[in-house]
Amino acid sequence: MDLSNRTVLIVGGTSGIGRELAGRFTAAGSTVAVGGRSPEALSELAGEGFGTFGVDVTDSASVASFRDAVLARYPELDTVVTMSGVMLLEDLRDPAHFEAAETTIDTNLLGTIRAIDAFTPHLIRRGAGTFVTVTSGIAFLPFPPMPSYAASKAAVHAYSEALRAQLDGTGVGVVELVPPAVATAGQEKVNPHALPLDDFATEVMDLLSENPTPHEILVKGVLMHRWAERDGTYDDLVARRSQALAMLPGREG
Repeated sequence: MDLSNRTVLIVGGTSGIGRELAGRFTAAGSTVAVGGRSPEALSELAGEGFGTFGVDVTDSASVASFRDAVLARYPELDTVVTMSGVMLLEDLRDPAHFEAAETTIDTNLLGTIRAIDAFTPHLIRRGAGTFVTVTSGIAFLPFPPMPSYAASKAAVHAYSEALRAQLDGTGVGVVELVPPAVATAGQEKVNPHALPLDDFATEVMDLLSENPTPHEILVKGVLMHRWAERDGTYDDLVARRSQALAMLPGREG
């Protein structure tokens, strides 16, 4: 993928990985717009020269208005990155977890689908473009304290595969970005093994620039997750990750 002279929209790009990638695409010579829910973050990004748009991916009307506003300002849009996501702890022994599950699925899976649906007709009409979906190493190697997060990201992986197949021949590609734990939003305190954001973004941009662009963007730090079943390490790794269930209230010890 040529990373210069593109017009990129990052949905959910007001913080963390999305915000870093916005800066990287800009530095590579692309025009970048960002959509998100935080007025404060959007204001900061606008001050840095990004196009900014408010959107709530859990609200179909909000997504439709967002699409119209984006395409009115950027009719040449050719790349849509779907970053929106939440990570919530859930104790499946407590039925009250369902609210967190609902929020997670609505944002991570249905929010991704809403965003893709909003821009698919535009990219098909152009006859060229790229969707970049964002999943997680947890899609392939579950983290037991966050079951719905794992399920939602596994679902986005499967959806991305189907989307790629259905868009074959239209000129619209589908690339799946699969991050490991990355040191954003305090992750470095929770997980000392989290990959530094700068290192992660550099590796991602290098992989995206390959020709042909890989269907999956797999930095070195996520390979153990992605290929755990193939490599025969899955059961042992899930058992180790299950020790983190002690994070849940009432599970100490």
